Amino acid sequence: MYVIESKGGAIACMLLALLFLGTWPALMTLTERRGRLPQHTYLDYTLANLLAAVIIALTLGEIGPSRPNFITQLSQENWQSMMFAMAGGIALSLGTLATQYAWAFVGLSVTEVITASITVVIGTTLNYFLDDKINRAEIIFPGIACFLIAVCFGSAVHKSNASDNKSKLQDFKRLQDFTTSSFLRLETTSSLQTETNPETNGLAKGEAKKGTAAFLIELEKQRAIKVFGKSTIIGLMLTFFAGICISLISPAVSLATNDQWHTLKNGVPKLNVYTAYFYFSVSAFVIALILNIRFLYWPILGLPRSSFKAYLNDWNGRGLSFLAGFLCGFGDGLQFMGGQAAGYAAAGAVQALPLVSTFWGILLFGEYRRSSRKTYILLICMLFMFIVAVAVLTASSGHRK
Repeated sequence: MYVIESKGGAIACMLLALLFLGTWPALMTLTERRGRLPQHTYLDYTLANLLAAVIIALTLGEIGPSRPNFITQLSQENWQSMMFAMAGGIALSLGTLATQYAWAFVGLSVTEVITASITVVIGTTLNYFLDDKINRAEIIFPGIACFLIAVCFGSAVHKSNASDNKSKLQDFKRLQDFTTSSFLRLETTSSLQTETNPETNGLAKGEAKKGTAAFLIELEKQRAIKVFGKSTIIGLMLTFFAGICISLISPAVSLATNDQWHTLKNGVPKLNVYTAYFYFSVSAFVIALILNIRFLYWPILGLPRSSFKAYLNDWNGRGLSFLAGFLCGFGDGLQFMGGQAAGYAAAGAVQALPLVSTFWGILLFGEYRRSSRKTYILLICMLFMFIVAVAVLTASSGHRK
């Protein structure tokens, strides 16, 4: 199997994982906003995720002089470590499934900020002690503090942006009321008002500019998960649940690969990271398959009923869903490879993925477009603190003997 032996190689893996893990949520969000059912998207995603794990195991898990390799370990008596890896996969499946629905309610950026911060606070702290403190405490805990500060800014960004959107919709409603009353008084005046106003005209043509109230209304009409009139508390509850689940993933994989609790029998080799990731992905796939097939026939949150046949015939957005699964699969694999070499606590640096998600949110979905100056200032502060946090956590990297 291939083993990363240098600190530089571990950091490179973590930074590449950061790019991958920050990009796939944007692709999943894009398919939902285009009207594809989240059950269909997740089934494609989880299949691609499993394929990525198999590819990594059969390539990197087999090459190189280090032993034991992936195939050899499949027949060894290491079921205790296998169970830790599979527990991590279950946490992954539940966490990502919850975030998929939370994105619609509270937005891509805020969901990723909250889940990442919970993961860092819980997961990184657990990993620090599980890894026998190979990471530098004087650096890693200030890094966690930077994440917490970024979370505070992220919450403020969400509140400010929500206020901006509410104001846009209220102004748009007043404009529509004015236009309607004008039409009752004089039809020609109404025609002139509709032609010269970019908000109402854009909505009528389906070409509303990003960041406008007309765009928000148009988005609600075409997206799969309808959110108008529903409480954001649902999204926040899903987000916190997802954060707790995802925070347990890395500690579970650490226990699977390093056997800190000494569950293996004497003489049985510890799981290598590729075998652990394979078991991890298999359990995630099984749980996702069971839950999403159930959601096809008994959907939640007011989604329409579907079927497995309808899923197989739904090719709209399938390419993006597969791409999201591959990016997440290879991103998780790189994160675990880097964590095995430099410490899983330092690998928590990939939880700065809201940096990437926010970039895609602004570029693809027009998040924060036409917002207030206050929102922009808070957004810049949030991104700056995330940059500081990822730099500090990366600097805390140790080297596993």
